[in-house]
Amino acid sequence: MNTPEATPFQQLVRRLRQMEIRILKTADAQLQGDFSSVFKGTGLEFDDVRLYQYGDEVRAIDWAVSSKGHGTFVKTYKEEREQSVLLLLDVSASQQVGAQGRRKLDVGRDICGLLALAAARQEAQLGIFAFSDQKELFLSPGKGIRHAYALIKRLFDLEPRSRQTNVAEGIKQALGLLKRRSIVLLISDFIDTNYERELTMLARKHDLIVVQLLDQREREFPPLGIIPLLDQETGRTVWTNTSSAAFRARYRATYEQNREQIGQICRRHRTEFLSIATDSDFVPQLVSLFRRRNQRGGRG
Repeated sequence: MNTPEATPFQQLVRRLRQMEIRILKTADAQLQGDFSSVFKGTGLEFDDVRLYQYGDEVRAIDWAVSSKGHGTFVKTYKEEREQSVLLLLDVSASQQVGAQGRRKLDVGRDICGLLALAAARQEAQLGIFAFSDQKELFLSPGKGIRHAYALIKRLFDLEPRSRQTNVAEGIKQALGLLKRRSIVLLISDFIDTNYERELTMLARKHDLIVVQLLDQREREFPPLGIIPLLDQETGRTVWTNTSSAAFRARYRATYEQNREQIGQICRRHRTEFLSIATDSDFVPQLVSLFRRRNQRGGRG
């Protein structure tokens, strides 16, 4: 009896599972063989009150309870063991750059799918918001393997309606959806401007991890002479001398400026930042990220 051939979706999940196994094997004992360092809460939530003791901070006093006349009480807190996780993924047309099967969009979707499976293993709440210059997909945070499969299927079936980019608008909409402090993974190439204000708000209100996707084609354009170049987002075609020194210098400078801008913003706000090239193996980079977060107890 012939075994039925696996569907594309089954092949995809199998590939993501293999990546997950690689991470589990690569991660050292400090991670305890799981993804707890990623999905563990880094904030505090109210637990109880107790009588004031010498040395307690005045700002910890619960004035409402203390006003009842039974003594001075302070609030106590416990670590949030579970937080909601939101994957914030740029799916605009600039994400189409890259080799077949290794486009920035492909790598971004692989990362999201892998983290969805990891979240299911940890019983963590995980959702996704995909954007261009508008909302393209939103799946509210949920738990379990069925939720993870639904997220992966919807993400890989997604055909964005718009080709434009607006990182600021994507962040703004995500902020409106997040009702409590969450872990947010923002994945984009950041080929855009005027998003620092919104990124700052996101970093202040939530536990933010920024992942920038890069492709070698954007760093060094091959010298092909005078050719028509299509702008993926505007749809305009412009004849350009790709062999000229001026074009190549301008092209390289734009790449470096774009790469440095987001890195500077993240350093300014002490936000975890990861730069991933489409032709690289991102699994070791994710393991390093998990290890850093585990060592720092979350946000550094």
